Amino acid sequence: MDKINISSELIRGNIDSIILRVICDGDNYGYEIIKAISKNSEGEYELKEPSLYTSLKRLEAQKLIESYWGSESQGGRRKYYRITELGKENYEKSLLAWKIARDLIDKLIKREV
Repeated sequence: MDKINISSELIRGNIDSIILRVICDGDNYGYEIIKAISKNSEGEYELKEPSLYTSLKRLEAQKLIESYWGSESQGGRRKYYRITELGKENYEKSLLAWKIARDLIDKLIKREV
């Protein structure tokens, strides 16, 4: 069976939740977040840097994450991001909303044979 490409439009609306999911696992910096998303998708999705940093700024402005500078012990100084309690709550609500939407979309477009 041929592999079907998923429209980036389907993913774009969930980027913030995807990033929150990665940061839920622990504090991380930009490049590692991109790598984790690629790994979690088994290489099927690659988040671009501009999209990542736009989302990180938005999440920080909403107080869902906070940033801090790491030490320079492993090369250049990196900006790390950690999830806040509000961010954890937001992630859980987004996950629930996603599950409800997925079930509804299945009902609307899935064809029973």
